[in-house]
Amino acid sequence: MKSLAPKLFGLSQSSARQLILAGLLSLLAACSSNPGKPDELTEKEYYQQATEALEDNNFLVAVEKLRELESRYPFGQYAEQAQLELIYAQYQTGDMDAVLASTERFIRLHPLHEQVDYAYYMRGLATYDLGFSFVERYLPHELARRDQQPLQDAFNYFAELLTRFPDSPYNADARARMVYLNDRMASYQLGVAQYYMKRHAYMAAANRANQIVMNYQKTSAVADALALQTEAYQLLGLDDKANQALALLSLNYPQHPQLEDGEFKSSGLIWVDRRSLLNVISFGLLDSKE
Repeated sequence: MKSLAPKLFGLSQSSARQLILAGLLSLLAACSSNPGKPDELTEKEYYQQATEALEDNNFLVAVEKLRELESRYPFGQYAEQAQLELIYAQYQTGDMDAVLASTERFIRLHPLHEQVDYAYYMRGLATYDLGFSFVERYLPHELARRDQQPLQDAFNYFAELLTRFPDSPYNADARARMVYLNDRMASYQLGVAQYYMKRHAYMAAANRANQIVMNYQKTSAVADALALQTEAYQLLGLDDKANQALALLSLNYPQHPQLEDGEFKSSGLIWVDRRSLLNVISFGLLDSKE
């Protein structure tokens, strides 16, 4: 049977079908393009979305938008500010490793930026937070058992902020944290000295106490360090050094609990955890009472 379909502008039926199909494909392609897709947002739109997320405390969304902005417009007018706000958003999400990476990068790329002191401050703050574990936050009696290097690093970072930017608005908080860090590190050193005393390593204990007296002079650990020094030197028979440490203790800390009516009394540390030979041999099952 002869086809009733008319020819299109003189084209054969097969050619007409191909032309119609090509037109439909073009139409579908045009409809599929969406001018509102994220990869076609302007730099300003990205920044506005990130700012709105920060204002709503949606920090994960803010991190995503700020990273997209930096990726698509690395040299745009909002790039440097976006990097600073990314540091803040990362800190709010608790990603301290990311904060450290971002602050180091900003300091390296923009050393003369008018807000680079913020990057220095946040670097110290992130390191400060990394220095305290769950145990340290909720079990204070474990404070002196941790590695002190992260805390020392945080102290050094805050010190660098104060040295480089004496007028920075972040210095007051940095100084307060440095005071606490100093006291915390002195407490650690005192714990080590007390451990040496318990093990009867008197010279090691005296030397560690001396480090506290010399390097942490304004901390609460100094009084106990002087008392420990006095006791260690007495046990070593170094009377001159013992008397010198005792004189400093009596002059500066007359209310110390190891001073009674002008007399120095033992802390008892050398008897802590001390077991008899029988106790050691019997794995604690037997003991001899002296």
